[in-house]
Amino acid sequence: MKPFLFEILSGRTLFGEGSLEEIGKETEKLNGSRTLIISTPRQKELNERISDLLGKRCAGIYTDVIQHVPIETVEKAMETVNELEIDSLVAVGGGSTVGLAKAIALQKPIPIIAIPTTYSGSEMTSVWGITENGYKTTGKNPNVKPQTVIYDPLLTTSLPTYLTIVSGVNALAHCVEALYAKNSNPITSIMAQEGIQSLYNGLPKVVANPREISSRSEVLYGAWLSGTVLGSVEMALHHKLCHVLGGSYKLPHAETHTVILPYVIAYNAKYAPSAVQAISKSIGIDRDDVAGTLFDLIKSFGVKTSLAEIGMRENDLDEAAEFVIRNPYYNPRPVDQKSIRILLENAYTGARPGIELKI
Repeated sequence: MKPFLFEILSGRTLFGEGSLEEIGKETEKLNGSRTLIISTPRQKELNERISDLLGKRCAGIYTDVIQHVPIETVEKAMETVNELEIDSLVAVGGGSTVGLAKAIALQKPIPIIAIPTTYSGSEMTSVWGITENGYKTTGKNPNVKPQTVIYDPLLTTSLPTYLTIVSGVNALAHCVEALYAKNSNPITSIMAQEGIQSLYNGLPKVVANPREISSRSEVLYGAWLSGTVLGSVEMALHHKLCHVLGGSYKLPHAETHTVILPYVIAYNAKYAPSAVQAISKSIGIDRDDVAGTLFDLIKSFGVKTSLAEIGMRENDLDEAAEFVIRNPYYNPRPVDQKSIRILLENAYTGARPGIELKI
């Protein structure tokens, strides 16, 4: 076995039905006395419930959350944080709310408790992202990783089917890229394979019966694994593409991951054979058609499977390809503007990817 380094930031995870009830104790452990809940207006009832559980520790609820964390949103949120003398944050929801909480902690190092209601996985990482002047910048800082994450499957039963699917595929993408990451190791690979299996098996069951707790738990478990590996290894081309498409062209985050994933798998297939083998083993399919099989599964759910459908303009594909290679992430297959432009063209039209995306 080749030498490897496994490094993971410390954190506390509570997983199980009813674990939300521990939010008061968890905030107390972090010495939070003026806690700001960050969420969205859609979570009004849940926000009020969390506020009641926090009691006097809750200093306010902030709901001005926007995808891809525009710098203007961060600046506005910081005004509230300073005005209310906030000393801790509770981020409720998906990647956008966690992303805003991280951006706040980047400027003012205060503890974060994350309560995911989707499957984004960002709650388990020290990665932050902020969009400014149409370009999304990302980085890593230990201060932004939530100190505590509460996974309560009961909070995901009301997640609409469409969001369940695209959020779940987003989590699947984290696991896939972890298998061929530059600093992958046996531990993260085992977690990634387990995550892929849980998500692939659980999503169809959740779609068929959205309020069935055991299936929701299975998918949420897969999402926890995906977030853990996302926070432990570096990501590659898939995430670079999604950062560009989301940050520069304002495409919806989870939907972009859902569209792009099969095409990147096909692009990298011949250059990451062990990763493809691991994926095929996890989901019990022919390794020669992993990309196509995942594409078929996503399409069978009835969600959008092309960049055109989620708002990308064909005239912007050339520019997007240029942005992707400007500061490229590591990837097992080399990237260049021509090959990325062809990948984007395939994703734009929504053509079913074959065994390999030929460039």
